[in-house]
Amino acid sequence: MTKLGKFEKYLIEEFFDDYRAGALSQRTFTRRVAFITGSMAAASAAMLLVGCTPEEVPRSTDPMPTPSLSPSGTGTGTASLGPVPGAKSPLSVPEGAPGLVTETVRFPAEGTEVYAYLARPEAGAAGPAVLICHENRGLTPHIEDVARRFATAGYAALALDLLSREGGTAGMDRDAVPGALTAAGAQRHVADFTAAFDYLQTRDFVEEGRIAMTGYCFGGGITWHAATDLPGLKATAAFYGPSPDLDKVPAIKPAVFGVYAELDQRITGALPALRDALAATDVRHQLTVYPGVDHAFHNDTGPRYVEAQATAAWNDTLAWFTKYV
Repeated sequence: MTKLGKFEKYLIEEFFDDYRAGALSQRTFTRRVAFITGSMAAASAAMLLVGCTPEEVPRSTDPMPTPSLSPSGTGTGTASLGPVPGAKSPLSVPEGAPGLVTETVRFPAEGTEVYAYLARPEAGAAGPAVLICHENRGLTPHIEDVARRFATAGYAALALDLLSREGGTAGMDRDAVPGALTAAGAQRHVADFTAAFDYLQTRDFVEEGRIAMTGYCFGGGITWHAATDLPGLKATAAFYGPSPDLDKVPAIKPAVFGVYAELDQRITGALPALRDALAATDVRHQLTVYPGVDHAFHNDTGPRYVEAQATAAWNDTLAWFTKYV
């Protein structure tokens, strides 16, 4: 098996945890790993490495799963008026909420076109903006809801679909989405956010220079990448994403806020090294571990959502952006 990259390893370990917890079936876990690794032989090897028994892994000669032709039913262009399906947070903002403008926008990026969900206040002077990076599920109604929450707080919020080149999240097999995101590579994703940053700079509802970025899980990792590579950002808030390469930490320009979960030792366990790396620089930073919660505790459509800590992390993010954006 070829050596797994940081994000491939991160996702396979995350899906293994979900599988062990009963949140994913063996079939779904196997399909996702196969799409990430690219072959059944590589999937078998990866599943053994993360802790599966030989009886749980597919044979190397088994055929690759065939992507479903039926859309996943998520992403830009699919939002309907009313509450977000499965949303439990009191912060949730339904599509069509008064005082907000929402739309799908398109902008050029590296010779192609990327599209994104934009939510912003309907009236008022130019104000701050925030770029939003979705989880490994792609652009979902939940992430569009997060964009509207930021818009309610006064931001022009732009949530990219990082699978625009592949036709968009909405038309893809749900299990193939994580593999497509990792295959595209972190640098492509950061380049798309660079293009999105440039796009926001041209909008008359964005005050020049006042742009932040946030992301969740996989998106938290991309947010850390952007913090090292996109110096125009004023601030970032990365929710329980894999840490950046430590040798790149001195290059960070924005004020960085990290959200971590006490029970998420797979990610939070790496925090001491990141703290030390940041402490050796003049980077403005705050890394907060929220007690009693696990990975993805902010996603109110998921099983690990905890209202009190999710609300605290949200308010802390807004306070960080208010201070630095």
